[in-house]
Amino acid sequence: MAEAERVIGTPEVDDEEAAAPAEQPQGKRRVAVLLTVALLAYLLDLGSKMLVVAKLEHHEPIRVIGDLLQFQAIRNAGAAFGFGEAFTVIFTIIAATVIVVIVRLARKLYSLPWAIALGLLLGGALGNLTDRIFRSPGIFQGAVVDFIAPANFAVFNLADSAICCGGVLIVILSFRGLDPDGTVHKD
Repeated sequence: MAEAERVIGTPEVDDEEAAAPAEQPQGKRRVAVLLTVALLAYLLDLGSKMLVVAKLEHHEPIRVIGDLLQFQAIRNAGAAFGFGEAFTVIFTIIAATVIVVIVRLARKLYSLPWAIALGLLLGGALGNLTDRIFRSPGIFQGAVVDFIAPANFAVFNLADSAICCGGVLIVILSFRGLDPDGTVHKD
């Protein structure tokens, strides 16, 4: 009777296969998370820098929390903390390399926490790379717009924050033994 109930052209399915739900490829969902986080970080950074250049540059700093936190527009041709101003082209190459590595790694990405971490890194790297390419004094030599100025600390931007948060998350994930492909190892 089972033979008579089969529909012509329908492949045979075991009872075990019929009971198991079809698995969705998790990698695609993780790449979408990576790209969403990166886009959000990039757009927040880009929008904040546009606002700072339009409203804050060449003006007095804005006190947010007394002397503890101010918004102060500066241009930084170097790396973090203003180091290496003569190496702007090298920082541009490093940022571009980070972007390429993240894009290549995304093909094997099955871990949600790694997708978030890499998305933060990608968005931050793209934000600062955009400044280095398009801001004065010229292509691949542009100065990054920084504006968040905590007391007794370096001035930074949202891209820098995204990069640092992504980096800290990667360190934590690595110490916990979680790999980008979703596997867990104990060393």
